[in-house]
Amino acid sequence: MSFWAKLFGGAAAEPIDALGSAVDKIFTNDEERMQAQAVLDKIAQKPAVLQAEINKIEAQHRSLFVAGWRPAIGWVCAIGLAFPFILNPLIEWAGGKGPEIPMDQLMELVVALLGLGTLRTFEKLAGRAK
Repeated sequence: MSFWAKLFGGAAAEPIDALGSAVDKIFTNDEERMQAQAVLDKIAQKPAVLQAEINKIEAQHRSLFVAGWRPAIGWVCAIGLAFPFILNPLIEWAGGKGPEIPMDQLMELVVALLGLGTLRTFEKLAGRAK
């Protein structure tokens, strides 16, 4: 399954894959291929540009229910991470008990984040990401 099929689903990715195959067959010069690849990259960015426009429209909405749901989720996640790793150990320390940081959970989070970073590096080295 190609990158486009994973990103957009099988049926929506077929035209992009077909266009890429046609470009490879038509253009034999490396410079021509690079120019064609730049055009394909612009086409691939269209969904991201559209999502950014939708985000702008939502952020300008009068209702806090519509405009504020993304920041609210961000704050909930930040508080959710701050409590077990910062606030709770400080509360325990102030109460006379030695602070216990849940290292198993913290390490799980760090390993997951490092894994995503490694995946990104692998994609770059494999030439699948720019």
